[in-house]
This record gives sequence, structure tokens and C-alpha cells, in this order.
Amino acid sequence: MKQQIPKKQVPQGTRVYSTDPNPVPATITPEANPPPRQQTARIWRDSKRRRGKTVTVIGGLQHDPATFEDLLKTLKKSCGAGGTFKDGEIEIQGDHREAISAFFLKLGYKVKAVGG
Repeated sequence: MKQQIPKKQVPQGTRVYSTDPNPVPATITPEANPPPRQQTARIWRDSKRRRGKTVTVIGGLQHDPATFEDLLKTLKKSCGAGGTFKDGEIEIQGDHREAISAFFLKLGYKVKAVGG
């Protein structure tokens, strides 16, 4: 004999749809990017999907794209290597974890080395 499971019911008073011709949209306040002292830069080395070539990846930062581009430009210049900005992460060619850690500490970020 099968045991019947009670169906989940919608609580009374919950609006399913609105007939209001001018609904008030939910106001979304844009989040301001936190200052560097409140952010943690996660730095790791990666070689997957890169034909065995090593890159240093910096993630966990919350900035607008212009700030990321400025950071990328200064990192590439200080490390003497190429790099790119993809999917919210900065990638610098080669293993430059120590130099990048020192760079971000100098700017006031908290730094966390991820991986081995």
C-alpha cells in the first residue's frame, strides 16, 4: 500500500499575479564596490586548459571593469608578463604569486594564497 504524501499548498494571501496596470518595480540599489581593505585577493597558480602553460590567477575581487583593466595593466608592467581579464578574474602569464601578493598587500588588500 502506497503512502500518500500531502501536496504543498500555497499560503493564503500570496499574490500569484497582479492586475495592476502600473506595477512598481523593485528598486535595485547598485552595490558600491568595497574599498581594498575590505576585499581579499585570492591568488593561485593554474595550468589546466592552457596546454601545460602556467598562469597566476587573481580572483575574489569586486570592482568595475575599468578598475580591473587598470589593475591588469599595472600587474603586467610590474611582472613583465602578459595577461588578460576573463570571467571576473585576472590572469598573468607565468608563476608570479609572490610578486602579485606583495603588490596587492601594498595596495591595502588582504591576500590569500590558494592551492599549493
